[in-house]
Amino acid sequence: MAEMVVEEIQELLEKKDDKALKQYLDQLNISDVEELIDELPQYAAKFIETLSLNRAVNVFRILDFPTQERIIKKLSGNKLNQIIKDLPPDDRTALFSELKGDVVKKMITLLPPEERKESLALLGYKEDSIGRLMTPDYIAVKPEWSITRVLAHIRRYGKNSETIDVVYVIDKDGVLLDDIRIREVLLADPEAIIGELTDKRFIALKANDPQEDAINIFRMNNRVALPVVDENNVLLGIVTVDDILWIANEEYTEDMHKIGGTEALDEPYLDIPILKLVKKRAGWLIVLFLGEMLTATAMQHFEIELEKAVVLSLFIPLIMSSGGNSGSQASTLIIQAMALGEVTIAEWWRVMRRELVSGALLGIILGTIGFIRIVTWQELHLYNYGPHWFLIAATIFFTLVGIVLWGSLIGSMMPIILKKLKLDPATSSAPFVATMVDVTGIVIYFSVAVLILKGVLL
Repeated sequence: MAEMVVEEIQELLEKKDDKALKQYLDQLNISDVEELIDELPQYAAKFIETLSLNRAVNVFRILDFPTQERIIKKLSGNKLNQIIKDLPPDDRTALFSELKGDVVKKMITLLPPEERKESLALLGYKEDSIGRLMTPDYIAVKPEWSITRVLAHIRRYGKNSETIDVVYVIDKDGVLLDDIRIREVLLADPEAIIGELTDKRFIALKANDPQEDAINIFRMNNRVALPVVDENNVLLGIVTVDDILWIANEEYTEDMHKIGGTEALDEPYLDIPILKLVKKRAGWLIVLFLGEMLTATAMQHFEIELEKAVVLSLFIPLIMSSGGNSGSQASTLIIQAMALGEVTIAEWWRVMRRELVSGALLGIILGTIGFIRIVTWQELHLYNYGPHWFLIAATIFFTLVGIVLWGSLIGSMMPIILKKLKLDPATSSAPFVATMVDVTGIVIYFSVAVLILKGVLL
């Protein structure tokens, strides 16, 4: 948002020239008004109140929920009533699902009877289901209709449809028979029957399925809208790509929070209260801290070995970080691949085979670097590792091979196991995997050291 625009708006606000303000706002792009609200949040309700109704609705629907909530509290009853009434059903449902119960009840009563019934029906679906995303505004036709009649139907009802890119063919019971792109309808003979264009090869979403499934289906099928059906294949509504992009962004943000080792934030970072932010982060930090305490327990178990060969303690940070890094890498790669639909639970063995090979190769690479480092420092007299320096170098080599391989296997398998248990794979975050590998890394390190150095240093 250009600084000059903000200054001009502030000048109009100071003059209290609502007429000029309305003219100025109505000339801006919808996205520019959204940016203006971000720049001047204290005037958000004023801007929505001033805008013409259609533009106010279009701006309101693309704002984030905390901003919408602040506007609702300050907006006049009449303007709020008009905006809620004119919001597309899917956006209205998304808003209602975020608001507190009493506020939802009050706002639903503002709707006309038919739209009130529609909103309550949409709210009846589970919070994360596809049913919450769908809109009942679509074009449905019967298979026996002629192309001429279909086009007349589109002209009459198309303006109320979320999209007219696709026409849905249903039977007398509302069962979905096919979806036909508008291009095919426009190019068909006016006297042809719409049923002649159907091939019954269509993709439909199930109303009770998770929203995540819809993201993957849209991603693989390049569609602007997909039909939503019930268990009997009856057409209930459609989901459009703009809603899917919104949900995909929320899913991505939530996964990033979890991968970072924190609970998902349900508000923008700068808006969330400090105590709430601490609460979101504290739970995972405590779990990870308790996990890391097991590292101390493991080291206590090898206390005698450490006393005999203090030089081994020099490499503990190196060993732990290498295992944790390899596990975090593998975990992030698999979580992303699962989110994109590239990897499924059934392909766990293929994933494991790849990680066995790649983990071993990565371990050999790091192990070789570690081995060369010890040899170089010893030969250049930068540090004296003692008479058995070669065995120490070998210990580091084989430990790094083992721990990097182990970290890769743990990091890659953990998201798949969680998915199998119907838990969120993103929970197997980088810090969580790193903590697990740290504990087991100490055991691997000293076990290899005992095997190689027994009778020499140990």
